[in-house]
Amino acid sequence: MKDKGEAFLGDAAQISCMFTSDDGIGSSGAIIIEWFYVDSSGYSQKIYHLESLHHTVEKNTPYTDRLTVNNTGTPGEVVLTIRDVQLSDEVEFICHVKSLTDGTGEGRTQLRVFKTPEFPTIEGVKKGISVSDPPSKIGTCEVKNGYPKPSITWYRDNMPLRNIPGVVDIVPSITTESSRLFSVNSVLTMKVKKEDKNAAFYCEAKYLVPGTVKMTETEHINITVYYPPTAVHMSVDSPKGKIKEGDTVELHCSCDGNGPSQEFTIKKDSQKLGETTAVLEKVTRLNSGVYECNVMDLDTFEDLSTNTTVFVNYLDEAVIEPKGTALVDHKKEFTASCNALSSLHTDTTWLKNGKEVSKGHHLSLKDVTYDHAGTYICVVTVPEIPGMQTNGSLQVNVQGPPEITEKDFNEKETAEKDVELSCHVRGYPSPKITWTTSDGKVISSASQTKTEVGAKSVVKVKVTSDMTVFCNSSNDFGTDSVTYNIKATIRSNGVIIAVIIICILLLAILGSVLYFLYKKGKICNRSGKQDFTKEKSSKDKIMVEMKNDNTEEAILLGVNGEKQLPSEQ
Repeated sequence: MKDKGEAFLGDAAQISCMFTSDDGIGSSGAIIIEWFYVDSSGYSQKIYHLESLHHTVEKNTPYTDRLTVNNTGTPGEVVLTIRDVQLSDEVEFICHVKSLTDGTGEGRTQLRVFKTPEFPTIEGVKKGISVSDPPSKIGTCEVKNGYPKPSITWYRDNMPLRNIPGVVDIVPSITTESSRLFSVNSVLTMKVKKEDKNAAFYCEAKYLVPGTVKMTETEHINITVYYPPTAVHMSVDSPKGKIKEGDTVELHCSCDGNGPSQEFTIKKDSQKLGETTAVLEKVTRLNSGVYECNVMDLDTFEDLSTNTTVFVNYLDEAVIEPKGTALVDHKKEFTASCNALSSLHTDTTWLKNGKEVSKGHHLSLKDVTYDHAGTYICVVTVPEIPGMQTNGSLQVNVQGPPEITEKDFNEKETAEKDVELSCHVRGYPSPKITWTTSDGKVISSASQTKTEVGAKSVVKVKVTSDMTVFCNSSNDFGTDSVTYNIKATIRSNGVIIAVIIICILLLAILGSVLYFLYKKGKICNRSGKQDFTKEKSSKDKIMVEMKNDNTEEAILLGVNGEKQLPSEQ
């Protein structure tokens, strides 16, 4: 027999008994086989007897209802099977063989029973642990209901932990359940260091199964470690790049320590602005300066600080010389300047009507004309900070005699009763505009408005015949005028007469066609027979003759070819 047998709790266990004898099983009284188990007091208790093909299962034993003995078919081998193995079955079994010819022999097998424990669990401490504290509890591991007794090993970052006096202390405890299964509990106590803030702790449970050893890990846990700071950091967050007036700036204070008793302060010139964060909204240049970040550990009373400098860039309003409005003489030169005080380099651009006319701080105009008059916008930008700009405006008035822009217009042909005329005049002071006719009459219905470079007037004139209208302009420096020749086009009466004659001719032709169809019987049903071979009478012929002479006389011939007077037509 093998010296040991193994089986899971609840499974069936098989124990083989092998022997050699000249007597075979089944011979009349030749071999007697008996099975025993050794009880807790050390006595052998019979559970089975086989003799001369008669077998007997002993009554009132723990195995009476759970055992069978079978011949495997192999000479000299029988197998004891115990069903529904219990922990109490972990005893020694004895196979006793007696042969009439070979004497007596026995073999012994120790049965071992196994139960896989439940999945191990781990629970870490919830509160933080300070590096200044004595060894403190890190967590508890537990594995329940295993057999034989499982074991627990603690790990820190994949390295097994062993007891080190004053540093690491692992205390296991074993509980035997009422089911006789074992539960193991293990508590880890440790002196923590700063490096433990990121360490992963877990447990490994080892337990036996038939033929091998198995291991199962718990989930990993972390602990909160409190430690004093050694350095303080301060950061400045702004929208993008350099800070400018109007931005919102955030100051952040932090340190490399960790603890519930750390006090942060952000201040400027001894004025407290916040704790870990200070928000400065719509900063101005007055917010520039040195900001301090301070942290104190209330456990160790260590006080650390650092500072940073904040600079707010600025751009003042654009200043233009001359200011507001400039009066420039016609055909002369003109120069203006534009700049803005800034903490950074600036670029200046001059615009007129949305188009760039000059770059740089100075605007120079030579041989000034009325085209130069208008509003100039000076735009000052800071290239280093997108969106940082300011601008100002300058109105340039060109002083000189009036100049009418409609010089090329001198004739207008119309068939309308009213015609609208306009006159644009450039010059400064704003010219006065009057409208007159060729006979010297002033047209009082005209309206006048100022423009950026002069004035504009609009007048509505009644047209009865060809006429001439004058636009006259004047100011302190001179006069100018332009002539409008209006040609009235009226429709001729001859055209209307021609249209009437054409309409009459069309009606005459239509009447002739209808009469012809009537004579042919194509319309208006006629009774009786008709001789289609009969030559038509000359009275049935209708002739139309149109004579065109100076009197435009039209003669219509009757059905008999007689000439008719116009009154008879």
